[in-house]
Amino acid sequence: MKSSKLTVDITYIVIGAFLQAFAYSVFIAPANIVPGGIYGTTIVLNHITKGLFSFAPDGLPIGITALFFNVPLLFLAIRKLGLSSGPKTVLTFVLISVFTDLIRFLFGEAPPVADDKFLLAFYGGGILGLGVMCVFKAGSTSAGTDVLARVLAKGTNIKVSTMIMTIDSIVVLFGLLAFKDWSVPLYSWLTIFIYSKVVDILQPENPNKAVFIVSPQKESIRELIINKLDMGGTFLHGQGMYNGEKRDIIFTITDRRKINMLKKGVREIDPNAFISSMDASKDVTPTP
Repeated sequence: MKSSKLTVDITYIVIGAFLQAFAYSVFIAPANIVPGGIYGTTIVLNHITKGLFSFAPDGLPIGITALFFNVPLLFLAIRKLGLSSGPKTVLTFVLISVFTDLIRFLFGEAPPVADDKFLLAFYGGGILGLGVMCVFKAGSTSAGTDVLARVLAKGTNIKVSTMIMTIDSIVVLFGLLAFKDWSVPLYSWLTIFIYSKVVDILQPENPNKAVFIVSPQKESIRELIINKLDMGGTFLHGQGMYNGEKRDIIFTITDRRKINMLKKGVREIDPNAFISSMDASKDVTPTP
């Protein structure tokens, strides 16, 4: 069963990585669109380093350069957050990097499908969103901006989503300075908007999960939820029906991307922990 699920997850990761790489290589980069994040940064670096290095006359490769950014980011996240999303994340960002440079090598730098920037921004964002959803379905991430945002937001009152938006905005402005073209941020924000909408549409109606955990290792699990997964939660006081034993129940709300990481982390702390999850029917913010 585990082997079958792993095969399905890897299949989703490969498909998702290819779709993201295809979007970057065929639609986004050729149109000088800067979609924020690591790949937005490397698209800009590719542009400003053209003719600068003899070993890379066409500019620093977008995929490999992104890989060099993602590896230290992942180590930083593990050190600062205790983040451990397993080899899936590593596989994801390595595949995206390899696929991106391979596709650019095969198709070249000119837009192979259209010269219309609107079409490139629109379809690039759509395909990027499809790829991201495939990766999410496998319980993986592509590292990058979300990891950096969590590191920077740790210990502050700033929401991770706000930090991601701030970082992406800085990258888009970086693109404006590099390309010296006001259409760059306009089309870049269009791509980001389309990508976000595709992710929202393809997510289930109730993307959040309500999770109940019963374990004597409640403090270790609390540490996992708050400091490693950047979530909140509540201790509920319960009593066993059979023996009347009083115990604390951990209640938290998580999105579907983190549910597998939460379950895996709890199992590592307490293999015998009781875990129950269900769709959250309302938007509930757990008490910190």
